[in-house]
Amino acid sequence: MKHARVAWDGAIHDATEQDSRLLLADGRRVDFDAVTWLPPLAPVPWPRTVLALGLNYADHAKELAFKAPEEPLVFIKGEGSLIGHRAHTVRPAGVDYMHYECELAVVIGRHAKKVKRDEAYDYIAGYTVANDYAVRDYLENWYRPNLRVKNRDTCTPLGPWRVDTADVPNPMALALRTTVNGKVTQSGSTRNMIFDVPFLVEYFSSFMTLQAGDLILTGTPDGIVDCRPGDVIVTEIEGIGALVNTLRTP
Repeated sequence: MKHARVAWDGAIHDATEQDSRLLLADGRRVDFDAVTWLPPLAPVPWPRTVLALGLNYADHAKELAFKAPEEPLVFIKGEGSLIGHRAHTVRPAGVDYMHYECELAVVIGRHAKKVKRDEAYDYIAGYTVANDYAVRDYLENWYRPNLRVKNRDTCTPLGPWRVDTADVPNPMALALRTTVNGKVTQSGSTRNMIFDVPFLVEYFSSFMTLQAGDLILTGTPDGIVDCRPGDVIVTEIEGIGALVNTLRTP
């Protein structure tokens, strides 16, 4: 099932997709264009922790002239960076290079501590699409992006849907694609992750407790390009959804 979280008629609603419309929890149906889309993280509206992977695709590491990592390269993001489908992301004034990153985002479903790999999917509520923008001007080290690169307000759109784990039989074989103003600029597959989803759940839960609503952003394949104010970027993952975002000036 596809779940959404939207603002409409002066309130916040949980919704599901039904016949190309939104079915609200109270039974009303509304059009996609009638709502403001929020990050689809209900029943836990906001994550406690957002864990994001760097260089988790070998082709992306090669694109940046880096050796593929031997263990996960991870950074933490704050909830202020998260926005919804069809929202606008600010491109800072004066920067030379800001690019999208189409990523499969894992939504943790329950308390997880010392989870074994073969049980990892039992702890996942579902998946959504993330676009984890980066401002390369501020980059000091690809292995450890600083806050201004990866933790900026509005710079991590999520959505439009959270798709139940049961409806994604193999999250490690999903096509990813990004378009900028309708032109395909990035394509890849989750099968090319260096550290796959079960490994990441086992790895993180081995030394920290994951909670319901926590997010794991799993990295992006190669194919990044600079994006400018006014550009419309669509990051799409097979079976999960197509996330639309527009860049704007401050």
